[in-house]
Amino acid sequence: MKVFRGTLIVLLMTLPVLRAQEAPACPCCSGEYRSFDFWVGKWEVTLADGRPAGTNHIERSQDGCLLQEHWNSARHGSTGTSFTYYNRDLGLWEQLWVDNGGNVLKLRGGPQGKAMVLSSDPLKEADGTSVVNRITWTPGDDGRVRQLWELLRDGTVVQVLFDGYYKKAGE
Repeated sequence: MKVFRGTLIVLLMTLPVLRAQEAPACPCCSGEYRSFDFWVGKWEVTLADGRPAGTNHIERSQDGCLLQEHWNSARHGSTGTSFTYYNRDLGLWEQLWVDNGGNVLKLRGGPQGKAMVLSSDPLKEADGTSVVNRITWTPGDDGRVRQLWELLRDGTVVQVLFDGYYKKAGE
């Protein structure tokens, strides 16, 4: 019985090592997981007309499997956080945004050319019509990133909710 226990203990101790050897060294390092890397950094954000919009810090976490956003608005003291990740089961990027006003937005999508385009499922408005939130992040040749947040009804843009330009902080 003592021999069996000793063998069992050694076997149980080696299982985590065996599992670690089976797992890829960097499960989120493939191209799909890196297609939103242009958004990573510390940013000063302005509106399209040049007025300050706020600051944003997007960092990789969970060994590169997650992008975490930390938004601070230049006005009204609003803040927000998003978790953005590539869902390999769906083959899509997903984002969950939550702000200090209790607003929640869930988006899904992927790269379109050089840009990243994520959209919500249709959401019912108070009047019963459906709208879709669509956010497009487009990297510029100058290192800036444009974020365009549009509201669509029946596939047509009915309102621009945010049009901002990200410039690396300190540049």
